[in-house]
Amino acid sequence: MLRSLRSALAAAVALISIGTVLNAEAADTKTLRIGYQRSSTLIALLRQDSALETSLKPLGVTVSWHEFTSGLPIMEALNAGQIDVSADVADTVPIFAQAAGAKISYIAQEAPSPEAQAILVPADSVLTSVAELKGRRVAVTKGAGSHYLLLAALTEGGLSFKAITPAYLTPADGRAALASGGADAWVAWDPFLSAARQQSGARVLRDGTGLSLYKRYYLASDDYVAKQGDVLTVLFGKLAETGAWVKAEPEAAAARLSPVWKIDADVIVRANARRSYRVEPVTRAGLSEQQKIADAFRGEGLLPRAVDASALGIWQPPAR
Repeated sequence: MLRSLRSALAAAVALISIGTVLNAEAADTKTLRIGYQRSSTLIALLRQDSALETSLKPLGVTVSWHEFTSGLPIMEALNAGQIDVSADVADTVPIFAQAAGAKISYIAQEAPSPEAQAILVPADSVLTSVAELKGRRVAVTKGAGSHYLLLAALTEGGLSFKAITPAYLTPADGRAALASGGADAWVAWDPFLSAARQQSGARVLRDGTGLSLYKRYYLASDDYVAKQGDVLTVLFGKLAETGAWVKAEPEAAAARLSPVWKIDADVIVRANARRSYRVEPVTRAGLSEQQKIADAFRGEGLLPRAVDASALGIWQPPAR
């Protein structure tokens, strides 16, 4: 009986030890919550092959993915603590978030891709210049990079934003409005831009060249930046690696993205050719256009208050 009691005690101790280890592992396990859009190229590829989860496993970090229809809801979720990191969003999105008081920081950027967004008109449209948009209905996604391109193009054409009738629509609805005649023009970004050009013959009235750098930014909550620099370092490295692969292997990248985006691979090859996908650290000096964007939106009464675009935090990866 004594031997049985000792055996029972030993088994109990063993179970307690195993439970302690499991509890410790559970306590060390962290979840990186990423918000993304359907058009978030690099994140779509990382999510597809679980490469990020594999790289974060040594840190005891798992990943959860949260899809949004556009960049502004991602910023709202980030500020509300519902996600930790955003996939790439257009340069305008952090400005709107900052004006709303969001506590967020830049953690990476994709180098400029000005030709990856444009104002489109139907193939048979009589419009030949931006100045001719006066009094016309223009579909645009509110707060997207295309929104700033529209502002900049109108200014170049001698028009104010009030000279047009904006229709704030998602990319899918904007394209449908252009095709049905519900809009005279649509401001789009890739891959939606390339798809519309190839599939419906829509033509470019004005792209971003000389008007908008069209950088795309990755952001994180200030709280996450303060506590999880090691996780962000891994994420930055995987983004940079994936971006380089997309440019080096355009056909292979398009083949992987095609079923995710439900867009023909040849369209994606064309779209990705206009995107830089070069992932870089954000610098204070490099935010100069962000201030131009903020001032332009404020000037049109689209921001509730003035914004100092350089006031957001900036996380930088450790020097290699």
